[in-house]
Amino acid sequence: MNHFKGKQFQKDVIIVAVGYYLRYNLSYREVQELLYDRGINVCHTTIYRWVQEYSKVLYYLWKKKNRQSFYSWKMDETYIKIKGRWHYLYRAIDADGLTLDIWLRRNGRRKQPMLS
Repeated sequence: MNHFKGKQFQKDVIIVAVGYYLRYNLSYREVQELLYDRGINVCHTTIYRWVQEYSKVLYYLWKKKNRQSFYSWKMDETYIKIKGRWHYLYRAIDADGLTLDIWLRRNGRRKQPMLS
């Protein structure tokens, strides 16, 4: 089923506009300015209608694509020097290599749970 059939703008423009609004917490007018800077003249009310119409569809497509990332992650621990003092750096990394969470500690003597 093609959700974008019969629209004035291309599918890519609609996806980028809705993505900007949802991902970066921008206002409709700010998204309008970003698109205008790229040569696309669209009204902020049109972006509002796109968000209302396509946000659920894009969310389900994203959720279906990124299903594995939520269940598979690894913990990385390293010892780094910052301003002459040694610190522990912990990182939670998903299956795609993206950092989910970081935690920096001065020493490793005290044991505390990182992800609870």
